[in-house]
Amino acid sequence: MFTGLIESVCQVRSLSAGRPSEGGALAVDLGALAEGCRTGDSVAINGACLTVTRLEGGVATFALSPETLAKSTLATLKPSSKVNVERAMAATDRFGGHIVQGHVDGIGTVRAIKKLGEFADIEFGAPAELLEQMVPKGSVAIDGVSLTIAGLGDASFRVAAIPETLGRTTLGSARIGDKVNVEVDILVKIVRRQLENLLPKDEPLTVERLRQMGY
Repeated sequence: MFTGLIESVCQVRSLSAGRPSEGGALAVDLGALAEGCRTGDSVAINGACLTVTRLEGGVATFALSPETLAKSTLATLKPSSKVNVERAMAATDRFGGHIVQGHVDGIGTVRAIKKLGEFADIEFGAPAELLEQMVPKGSVAIDGVSLTIAGLGDASFRVAAIPETLGRTTLGSARIGDKVNVEVDILVKIVRRQLENLLPKDEPLTVERLRQMGY
């Protein structure tokens, strides 16, 4: 499990990935973070939970499953690409972000960036199936970064990024059109699943239906 609090921005050394059905491998220079890693450890790279398969100095190699390549942006990385890195949370750590599993739900696109002094309001386009699992003031992970949803539109959502987030993650260099990994809040997913089980199979879960049920 992760918290969405990025420990470091690291550089990709190499990516070996053919067709998505074949999987691949990703090598990342973890720098000082490698000192606390061992083979078999879980590390979130741009929000995707990966397993360390080899360590050579500060460079860690991760296996990329076909599912990871199909559901995330990792296949588009190149040598020298910058990525957000967070090691799995220890049981004794303080919990400062939100529950992030490292299971990417889909891909979003940066649609607009509005600078507000040292802060930034960033809008992301996202598929309907992701937006349906978001709530205003709820949590979302963007490339592994724990953020609060500031607003929801018909085809997009917004977050307000503070200077600390912009300075310590890849969001500080985000550009319009960039693709990002999106993980919605596991708590919202659980609640949605339970409500869907309560409804008739042929009746979709909508905001209006929730109002009728007293929510």
